[in-house]
Amino acid sequence: MRHLLDTKTLAREDALRILDVAEDMADTQRREVKKLPTLRGKTVVNLFFEDSTRTRISFEVAAKRLSADVINFSAKGSSVSKGESLQDTAQTLQAMAADAVVIRHGASGAPRTLATSGWISAGVVNAGDGTHEHPTQALLDAYTIRKRRYGDDSRGRDLAGLHVTIVGDILHSRVARSNVWLLDTLGAEVTLVAPPTLVPQDVSAWPVRVGYDLDEAVAAGPDALMMLRIQLERMNASYFPNEREYSRRWGLDPERFAALPQSTMVMHPGPMNRGLEICAQAADSPRSTVRDQVTNGVSVRMAALYLLLAGERGDAGTGAQPQQKEDAR
Repeated sequence: MRHLLDTKTLAREDALRILDVAEDMADTQRREVKKLPTLRGKTVVNLFFEDSTRTRISFEVAAKRLSADVINFSAKGSSVSKGESLQDTAQTLQAMAADAVVIRHGASGAPRTLATSGWISAGVVNAGDGTHEHPTQALLDAYTIRKRRYGDDSRGRDLAGLHVTIVGDILHSRVARSNVWLLDTLGAEVTLVAPPTLVPQDVSAWPVRVGYDLDEAVAAGPDALMMLRIQLERMNASYFPNEREYSRRWGLDPERFAALPQSTMVMHPGPMNRGLEICAQAADSPRSTVRDQVTNGVSVRMAALYLLLAGERGDAGTGAQPQQKEDAR
C-alpha cells in the first residue's frame, strides 16, 4: 500500500485486508508485552495543521507499538505559523528521511497534493483533510461494527445486509463522507439524517438514502446509529436556529434512545457534545461503542502503518512478506 488517502477509491479487497490485519494487531494488544518489532528503524511523522487529540495520540500509540520512531509536528509554534508553505515543510521532512507522514490539514486535498507532488518519497496517510475525508476513522468504525456483529468470527467478513444510519452535520463531516463510501463498498445500506441545511448539495451522487426525521430513522431500527459531532467551529452561518432546537429535532435524547431496538449499536466519532447530539444515557450505555472505537482505532492505524511500511514499497498491492506477517502476530 503506497498511500492511504481516502475510502472512495479504496477497493473492497484492500479494505478487508486492512480490517483483517487490524484483527491480528488487536490480538497482539491483549498480550502483556504489546510492542512489536515490525517497524523498528522506521520514522513516522505526525504532521498536524489542525488541532486534534484523539487522532494524533492514536497514530502515535500505533506507531510506537510497532517500534517506529515518532516525530510530532504541530503547525502552531512551528515555521508554518511564520508563513512556511506545505512544500517547504514536506521537503524538510524529506531531508530528515521520514518513512511515513500522517497529515491532518484544514484544506481538502492537501494529503493528495503531498502524496502526488513529488516533494516527498514517504508514504502518506490522510488523518483528515478539510471537509473531504478521514479514512482511518471510517475503517475503525467499520471494524467496530463488524466486531460487534460477528465477534470472533469477523475475519474476512464484509457488512452486507447491515443498515447504518448517520445523523448530524453531514455538510462539514469528513467522517460521514469516508463512512458513506467505505460502508457502501463493504455492502452496508447507509441512510443520512440531518437538517436540510446540513446536507451537501451534491449528495444525490452518493450511494445513500437521505432523510430529515430522526424519529422515522429510529423507528426503522438500524443496526448501527452513528451520531456526528456538531462542529461549532465550522458554523459560520445559521444552519439551525439554536442548539436547543437542534437537540430537540436531531439529538439522540433519552426518549429516542429508549425507542431504539436493543440490538442497535450507538456510535460517535468523538469528541461528544453531551446533551446536544447525544444524551448521557446513550453515550454510557453498554450499546455504545464509543470506547471500543477508540481502542479499535489503535489497531486499525497499526494495520495501516504496517501495510504502508512493512511490505515491498514497489508492490502495487497491500500484501506483506510471510515473515512480516509472522512478526505482526
